[in-house]
Amino acid sequence: MAEGMMTRGAAEVLAVQALGWLAADDELFGSFLGSTGAGVDEVRGRAADPEFLGSVLDFLLMDDAWITGFCDAAGLRYDAPMQARAALPGGDAMHWT
Repeated sequence: MAEGMMTRGAAEVLAVQALGWLAADDELFGSFLGSTGAGVDEVRGRAADPEFLGSVLDFLLMDDAWITGFCDAAGLRYDAPMQARAALPGGDAMHWT
């Protein structure tokens, strides 16, 4: 595995941590629900779905303050959410050449 690569299992764990971090902040979690169109019951039901977990990381990656807040709280490097996103379905890096 190349340096900086994350396994899918580790990415799923990180995304579940991110979901928990989002859920602990009522305002931020409300924004997440609004942006995804998911309800609380759907979030509970899909918390183990790798595609849904990718959407959690997509949301987190929209704001540097959210990334740093989550990473600081979880004791992670700031690039960990991006590495995790790349390991989940739909997270392949775009190649523009």
